[in-house]
Amino acid sequence: MSALGASTMCEAFQLTASENPDLVALRTPGGEIELTFSDYADRVRSIAAGLAELGVKRGDTVGMMLLNRPEFNLCDIAAMHLGATPFSIYNTSAPEQIAYMFGNAGNRVVVTESQFLDAIQAADVEGIEHIVCVDGDPEGTIALDELEAGGSDDFDFEAAWRAVEPGDLITLCYTSGTTGPPKGVELTHANLMAEARGVWGAIGHEPGDRTTSYLPHAHMADRWTGHYAPLTQPMTVTIVADPRQIVAALPDARPTVWVAVPRIWEKLKAALEAQGITDPAALPDEARAGVLAKLGLDNCRIALVGAAPSPIEVLEFFQALGLPMCEVWGMSELSCAATANPPDDSRLGTVGKALEGVDVKLADDGELLCRGPLLMRGYRKDPEKTAEAIDSDGWLHTGDVAEIDDDGYVKIVDRKKELIINAAGKNMSPANIEARLKTSSPLIGQACCIGDRRPYNVALLVLDPDVSQQWATEQGLADASPAVLAEDDSVKAEVARGVEEANTHLSRVEQIKRFRVLPVDWEPGGEELTPTMKLKRKPISSRYEAEIESLYS
Repeated sequence: MSALGASTMCEAFQLTASENPDLVALRTPGGEIELTFSDYADRVRSIAAGLAELGVKRGDTVGMMLLNRPEFNLCDIAAMHLGATPFSIYNTSAPEQIAYMFGNAGNRVVVTESQFLDAIQAADVEGIEHIVCVDGDPEGTIALDELEAGGSDDFDFEAAWRAVEPGDLITLCYTSGTTGPPKGVELTHANLMAEARGVWGAIGHEPGDRTTSYLPHAHMADRWTGHYAPLTQPMTVTIVADPRQIVAALPDARPTVWVAVPRIWEKLKAALEAQGITDPAALPDEARAGVLAKLGLDNCRIALVGAAPSPIEVLEFFQALGLPMCEVWGMSELSCAATANPPDDSRLGTVGKALEGVDVKLADDGELLCRGPLLMRGYRKDPEKTAEAIDSDGWLHTGDVAEIDDDGYVKIVDRKKELIINAAGKNMSPANIEARLKTSSPLIGQACCIGDRRPYNVALLVLDPDVSQQWATEQGLADASPAVLAEDDSVKAEVARGVEEANTHLSRVEQIKRFRVLPVDWEPGGEELTPTMKLKRKPISSRYEAEIESLYS
């Protein structure tokens, strides 16, 4: 039986491991750590027994806050075999964000490493009973080897994983909404098995396929490509702890299937251009092959681009270099990818065709709607948001405006949502960030966070007219106009303090790196604000283009 025919990811893993016991499943750069599928299966069994001894059982949740390291894969899959729901949160999460997500998930067990203990303990989550530490045994934690040694000899591992059903939750993926706290996307074993059949059906699998894991585990792009996918078709995964080192690790990993967000492709292109490679199409075949070999991508049979919109000139550059560039599109709510370009008929500028089993259509306003077996069960403990996202006919309203051609290729035109997707593919809610900025200093009356397709977030700030008037009086300033106050050193210092304060409540990727206090006031119903004082984001981006570009210069 093929692992793709399995009904649960547990069954798929057991089939893949039993049929490929000697294949290296997990490794780190240089082969410092290498685990075969046989090793993988043995460790999963012993960790599962240890977790069971802690009381983890089917239907429970297990929180994870780890760098990319083999212990993540081992502990996640072990919890999964108990019928539990392991989930990851971003390692940059602030204590209050950790508290919210763990509270929403209801996990009693956390698997983490020493460097994140302070943040987890500062979150002070009620109900956390056990913290498993994979890189030592600080006070108040259980070391991973201690956990493994503590499993009962009577634990029936086989019965535990065979009791897992397709409809059981396999993970939660916390995704930012445009307003309010992150939503916990509930994904089932059936969802991820449908994803496996759809993706492999679109891109194909070859013996000896290799890939990497370097994006955050809390992002479905990594959780799928570097974690679940290799359980359904045997692959060797090179695990890179520091995502900034992924390019350096490629010549060692030599992936055959590689997924990267647009920002990485942009950096690679810039590096090659700095070496004088500006027109790959003009290079002889041998020279192009040499460039790919130097990058470590000479064995890459398919290069996948996703998680954020990609500039077509970047895709064209690498396509000319000889890489089969295939842009994909998806959402956490759709188990990761829902459309993909087939390698033998990729159309740059589109995100390809719907995966097998996925239906797509356009609403009257052009919004892309999707449904199929990879559609999430819903948002955790939030039936209202679930009903807003999925209509009564089972269509997910994606928030993306698209076009679909006669051959079924989808082109994403724009987003209805106000979500920021930065150049690394991280989803963020600008409204949440802006709200935090406005509450951090009374001087900040309006805030507009910029960061879509950008390497970091910046903000345009407008002073509160009433508070700034009072501030001017207290400071003995004769002129309280916005133009004067925006340049005043005491105002700048207070605003900078407020931004720093706001950043302490935001994850690192959400934080404001640079800001500009504008010498104007934004009036309700004016060019920047609606009558109800909502931001008009496109007019703001257009009107203040020069100021925004200066913040990125």
